[in-house]
Amino acid sequence: MLKLPLSRFSTAEIRQWLLDEQIVASASVATVWRWLHQDALRPWFYHSWLFRRDPQFLEKAGPVLDLYHRRWQGEPLGPNDCVISADEKSQVQVLGRSTSTQAPSAKRSGLVEFEYTRGGTVAYLAALDVFSGQVFGRVDATTGIEPFNALVHLVMLREPYRSANRVFWIVDNGASHHPSTFPARLQSLYANAVAVMLPFHASWLNQIELYFSILQRKALTPNDLATPAAMTERILGFEHRYNRNAKPFHWRFTRADLEERMRRLEAA
Repeated sequence: MLKLPLSRFSTAEIRQWLLDEQIVASASVATVWRWLHQDALRPWFYHSWLFRRDPQFLEKAGPVLDLYHRRWQGEPLGPNDCVISADEKSQVQVLGRSTSTQAPSAKRSGLVEFEYTRGGTVAYLAALDVFSGQVFGRVDATTGIEPFNALVHLVMLREPYRSANRVFWIVDNGASHHPSTFPARLQSLYANAVAVMLPFHASWLNQIELYFSILQRKALTPNDLATPAAMTERILGFEHRYNRNAKPFHWRFTRADLEERMRRLEAA
């Protein structure tokens, strides 16, 4: 079976292989499906996964998970401490459809023209207050240190962050906030700001990614925005609407949960 020029198999193809190899004398497609179902085998399904690459994964992930549960270095956060989760949604394509998108109607799905014209790309830089659920963002032509610094200023120059005891900034290892330079740069900009770096390849730990997913599904799909100005208006308009009823994400995964999962992986 492995020598066949296929990467995925349907039940019909598996049935034919069983017959060709004389493994069974006869079997229907329904029977093959039942055999697979009984053993929880679905050879036509694949899931992507990424093994941890960071040798300090636990050491870096633990503090992030602690912050989500209002703890830092073994102590509870104070009432005047804040936690910000920030990142960029880069290369947001501006696509103008050659025919206007049609809304769904009775017994008919919405229609989105396949042909489009490219209007370039924009970048959405956003920061999520983990405890309030509020989002602060800006749209720029590209990502980079200066655009990200502008996001930092957007947050830190307003209350309660300006006068907070500590404002923890959870960020990944992108070029705009690289671990070799960002912690010192952030501290030089605002003495009460503390950079907390995620492990490499661990953006799933960054709560802002949950908001980006909501934005993508609710505001940018389908993508029918012909100009950067229209895209900017849509993104910031959604942010404003989202903030009217924003609530913090109910994050239950803890440092102890991660440690237990890592033990199971290493024992497997």
